[in-house]
Amino acid sequence: MQEDLNKILNYWEEVYSRQVNKYQPFEISNDFKKFASLFALGNSYLYIVNLHNFSLEYISDSVKHFVKKDPEKIVLEDLLKTLIPEDLENINLRSKVISDFYYSFLDRDLVLSYKNMFTYRMKDASGNIRTMLYQAFPLSVLENGTPEHVFCIQTDVSHLKMTSTSAVSFINMNGGKCYYNVNVSGGKFDPAACEEENGDLARLLSEREKQIVIRFSKGLNAEQIAEEMNLSPHTIKTHRRNILKKSGCTNTTELVARCLTSGIISPG
Repeated sequence: MQEDLNKILNYWEEVYSRQVNKYQPFEISNDFKKFASLFALGNSYLYIVNLHNFSLEYISDSVKHFVKKDPEKIVLEDLLKTLIPEDLENINLRSKVISDFYYSFLDRDLVLSYKNMFTYRMKDASGNIRTMLYQAFPLSVLENGTPEHVFCIQTDVSHLKMTSTSAVSFINMNGGKCYYNVNVSGGKFDPAACEEENGDLARLLSEREKQIVIRFSKGLNAEQIAEEMNLSPHTIKTHRRNILKKSGCTNTTELVARCLTSGIISPG
């Protein structure tokens, strides 16, 4: 596992830290700390990483629910070591697609507008396997277009009936163009390898279909959803079949994962 971790860390050093020549701390305000304490509850944690040397300039106390270590002593590698070994190669591919998106695809003035997000599996401090939603966006960017400080949010979405996927999504936080569930197998960002080119899933599904997906994500079956929505089980099953066809998914767990990274389902 350490060899695979080193591969990821070495890639990050080559792509990020060599571009950020000078260490500059991020100014963390009291308002930010207040926000963080309210946002980062037991099912999530957040941190700010400086890409010059990958130091954690801030990490929420809630990380103690995930990593068996004093929060003040946690370094980025401690967080990486919680990853499931089988997922490391895919994390490495995602890293390459993410860096390619910010460096090669985006114009510099758009870097601060996009967050990237994906799901993955980790083992927490108690040895439990959790499915996590990772969201990250740059807080500052250098003149050469390199992100300098990045804000990361990790949320436990194990309560959703889903599996982790191998895709990554890029969301424009200002309402601009988004790139959902990008295939990462090539290790490069390809705008043609995402749902946006073939029809945004959020636009493909009707409001009723979205309501049904949300209920499936909570673990309800067709009969329970039918009772809650005052519809027949047959109608719900028909909707489910149509939703799977529209989305190209083979089952409900895959569907829920794609809807999460498309913003249809909230991680909360």
